[in-house]
Amino acid sequence: MPPSTDPSSTPYVRRSTNKNGSSVRLFLIFWVILIGLGVFATYLYSNHLKQEMLQEVQSQTNQQIAALKADYEKQLKALSQQIEGLQGKVQSFNELLTFTKDNASNKTDNSNKLYTQLNEVKQQLDILQKKMELLK
Repeated sequence: MPPSTDPSSTPYVRRSTNKNGSSVRLFLIFWVILIGLGVFATYLYSNHLKQEMLQEVQSQTNQQIAALKADYEKQLKALSQQIEGLQGKVQSFNELLTFTKDNASNKTDNSNKLYTQLNEVKQQLDILQKKMELLK
């Protein structure tokens, strides 16, 4: 049987089927690659946003730490000045107490008043020292 020259023969149909099948395959591969690129770009963009947020949070944290440190140093300086003032008062009370002890008899109330004042000042000094230790 001689080969037919009819355009609607079987070998011609196979060629068109193969051609259509390869174009569908190529179309699907193109879309899979396009989807893969989209997923990869989304991943890179989300990492970029995450890094930006981390940097922003870090800068805000550094600012807050600096503000807290400045406030802490300010409070510490104020407390140390108060302690120095109280130590001066304690020293002057001690000198006054020593002077009155030397000049007064055992029956006077002046020495009792000085002891009371000295004890009050010592209590205030202790309270300030505790506050200073808490700040440290």
